[in-house]
Amino acid sequence: MTVQLWTHCRIATLQAGHSAPYGLIENAALAVDSGQIVWVGPRSELPAELAACKTREHDAGGALITPGLIDCHTHLVYGGDRAQEFELRLQGTSYEDIARAGGGIASTVLATRAASEEELGAQSLKRLQALLSEGVTSLEIKSGYGLSLAHERKTLRVARSLAGNQPVEVCTTFLGAHALPPEFAGRQDAYVDEVLRMLPLLHAEGLVDAVDAFCERIAFSVAQTERVFQAAQALGLPVKLHAEQLSDSGGAELAARYGALSCDHLEWLSEQGAVAMAKAGSVAVLLPGAFYFLRETKLPPVAMLRSHQVAMAISTDCNPGSSPCTSLLLMLNMACTLFRLTPEEALAGVTRHAATALGFSDRGVIAAGKRADFVLWDVAHPAQLAYAFGANPRLKTVFKGEVV
Repeated sequence: MTVQLWTHCRIATLQAGHSAPYGLIENAALAVDSGQIVWVGPRSELPAELAACKTREHDAGGALITPGLIDCHTHLVYGGDRAQEFELRLQGTSYEDIARAGGGIASTVLATRAASEEELGAQSLKRLQALLSEGVTSLEIKSGYGLSLAHERKTLRVARSLAGNQPVEVCTTFLGAHALPPEFAGRQDAYVDEVLRMLPLLHAEGLVDAVDAFCERIAFSVAQTERVFQAAQALGLPVKLHAEQLSDSGGAELAARYGALSCDHLEWLSEQGAVAMAKAGSVAVLLPGAFYFLRETKLPPVAMLRSHQVAMAISTDCNPGSSPCTSLLLMLNMACTLFRLTPEEALAGVTRHAATALGFSDRGVIAAGKRADFVLWDVAHPAQLAYAFGANPRLKTVFKGEVV
């Protein structure tokens, strides 16, 4: 055993059921061996055998340590931008009207198809590095801007490649059922057939960790979404869903029947949907950036989610049309100011609950046996991470036990 020890710190473990808010440990120590946390607790209680195995001691300088942040819902790989549509919305055109006129997701599909794999990689790397600069150590990247086999493959390959030389783990999600591509105009069921053809091929190439769909009146019906879920289930892939963003379609209940890892957006979620999610253990992923950027007025039912004990995660939803955001710390503030989450709920939403939303059991909290992904912050209290928008108090990130 070769132990690296971190001392002179306070640690917000974010462990559920801890007696202190945030799972906070004062005058703490953290022991790491082979990329894994082997002990955490008050420095005065460090076991003698771990102290004897110490090969290096890091003085954290009084920093606050939290788990590495997890961005559990992004569309990070895309071409172009949609600044012109932003102007149209400010002039009164709705998101749905823009989509029906051939804008929205369809316009990003055209730009993404036109970009080479190298161009997409270069553009996406800048967005990824912005997230990493704020302490992100794991994230999900969805496809859904290719909408054909060749272009979905291209975007998923780029997503996989981004983690190749960066200190981050990337999960890839196949979102072929994101929108109707122009060549399938008026033939929605035929396009779902095409999605079902793409999925096993991309999965066989090792490009798919999970499957998502956009179940909404401007996208795909519950019946069409269920076909996608059935195909994912047959391949042993977990599912998640863009659900109840613009209307109550009953998508959350469908997703829960398939044991979805998460249901995301949820502004129009019904109580039946919340009950179904609670029974299935599906995480509610709240996306305040999209709520803000689209100037929505229908708030997600946070009180109802709390009452049914549905775990709530927070994410950037980084995408060109409704949340062109690469700051997970800003999302902490927005989750508190717009959705009235507590700072502790928000921080759990980008650590413990975000890990669950991606199917990870080895990270998201600081505890023995977990992967040694954690961040040192120049703050006195965890609430400050949600308090100061535009600030980035990150001092350093540790990924798999190594300082980035």
